[in-house]
Amino acid sequence: MSEPVDPELVELAGRVFDAARTGDAPALAAYVDAGAPANLCNDRGDSLVMLAAYHGHADAVRTLLERGADANRVNDRGQTPLAGAVFKGEDAVIETLLAGGADPHAGQPSAAMTAEMFGRTELVKRFGAY
Repeated sequence: MSEPVDPELVELAGRVFDAARTGDAPALAAYVDAGAPANLCNDRGDSLVMLAAYHGHADAVRTLLERGADANRVNDRGQTPLAGAVFKGEDAVIETLLAGGADPHAGQPSAAMTAEMFGRTELVKRFGAY
């Protein structure tokens, strides 16, 4: 039997996820510095980095990576933040993730596969064969 979830904790987690979606890097820094997990994930397995990356917030991604977030953490669908950034065409986020150790061959489909699917030939060349 599972313990009931504290509604205040759920509300706090919602604020942290909102900060990632809106790119509020100072708020994310404060939450993680105060003890929120840098790799916090929602019910679909989307990490804070995934949410920030998908919504085009390179500064928020950088802030999270500097605090130990995993650039290669896959969500429940096997997608990585880098593949999401490639899909969305977020070049600044792509550069930030690569600088933070993102692997263009991780996940399914990988960022390399996504680049090929969407005709991002410069990224296909950069990432190499998958």
